[in-house]
Amino acid sequence: MAKSRSTFVCQNCGAVTNRWQGRCDSCQEWNSIVEEDAGPPTAIRAHRGRAFALEGLSGEGRAAPRIVTGIAEFDRVTGGGFVHGSVTLLGGEPGIGKSTLLIQACAALARRGARVIYISGEEAVAQVRLRAARLDLADASVELASATQVEDILATCSTGKRAALIVIDSIQTMHTETVESSPGTVTQVRASAQALLRHAKHSGSSIILVGHVTKDGQVAGPRVVEHMVDAVLSFEGDGAHHFRMLRASKNRFGATGEIGVFEMTGLGLAEVANPSALFLAGRDAAAPGAAVLAGMEGQRPMLIEIQALVAPSSLGTPRRAVVGFDQNRLAMILAVLEAHGGLKLGAHDVYLNVAGGMRADEPAADLAAAAALVSSLTGAPLPPRQVYFGEIGLSGAVRPVIHAGLRLKESGKLGFSSAVLSQLQQLNDEDKSAGVTPRPLTDVGALVAEIARSATRRREGQHQDIA
Repeated sequence: MAKSRSTFVCQNCGAVTNRWQGRCDSCQEWNSIVEEDAGPPTAIRAHRGRAFALEGLSGEGRAAPRIVTGIAEFDRVTGGGFVHGSVTLLGGEPGIGKSTLLIQACAALARRGARVIYISGEEAVAQVRLRAARLDLADASVELASATQVEDILATCSTGKRAALIVIDSIQTMHTETVESSPGTVTQVRASAQALLRHAKHSGSSIILVGHVTKDGQVAGPRVVEHMVDAVLSFEGDGAHHFRMLRASKNRFGATGEIGVFEMTGLGLAEVANPSALFLAGRDAAAPGAAVLAGMEGQRPMLIEIQALVAPSSLGTPRRAVVGFDQNRLAMILAVLEAHGGLKLGAHDVYLNVAGGMRADEPAADLAAAAALVSSLTGAPLPPRQVYFGEIGLSGAVRPVIHAGLRLKESGKLGFSSAVLSQLQQLNDEDKSAGVTPRPLTDVGALVAEIARSATRRREGQHQDIA
């Protein structure tokens, strides 16, 4: 009888070692290496390959057919709908609304006449039915099952009419008989995903795999699963806010970085057609320390508010706290404002927040963050109908950014009248006709001088009112 082999696999990154150790050498994660049974060794059999035809680069190209769900925000993120034979990995924190979003997408697609199969490995069929009844989706002809055996799932999905969409919730609960490890381990997740991937390519069905996330927001399991699938989506949100965001970090059939915005309501997730108006709702335009960023999420322009608070510090080391912004980028902006703007921020606590739970990761947010910081320090409110976008260099220069036309059009649509941007920003006639007046800047020194003049005029006006 052949002796079984044991390997030690990191459950965080999938690295394989020949012995147990407390820390993984690949991802530096502690206590993530688990012993797994690789099964008995198999004899290597020689296989003679079969020659296949090769084709040239020239030829007729056809767009991949799409499975449109009818949920516009979902279809936007996927690039216009799911592609036949594609596999999508959807990750998100527990309770964020992944199952709610997927059951709504399945019901919308089933009502269009397509066959949809929903396999739950975490909930019973009765629980899924209760959620569907609560969302008023019980009339949709979605086929449900509660199963975890991959071979049984594939045999069931292969019978009858080809399914347009198959949802597996979640991939960490699946197990296959081809490997001898426990469900949820790296070996099982990889093998189960590979079996489902082969079924999708052979049958033409589109498959969605739901994945758990780790404490730092990454999809749990080996990174190789993300490389295997065609698209990786993440469903994000803050429990303190009522909206959720669907992002695409990888998409072989569409643009990455796209975002879909949903609002959590009593009847499930509702689409938000104009996210900019949602994120700017209720803002106090007369308060100092608030600047509106004309940002981009993928190919979609979006206006968000950046708030700053600069206050004298009573500590030896002033605080630097950020929410929704890069900590290192804030440190760079503060250094540039001190070196080239003439500001003294070393004795002040600095707090920076992106309102609404959004994240501002692009370099174009530098100018808006700097304007909010200067406004809070001087106490001068920024013009209420003015947006900001531009990258700040270490020399203090304001550099141009991409998609200026889309940013200006979105700003004009929401009633903004002016935009502060780089003097080197190239604008065509169509961009200038958006109804937003460009206000070019050369460096951060000009930004500080402009806000300081506004603060001086405001103080003089207050003194006149008192007199």
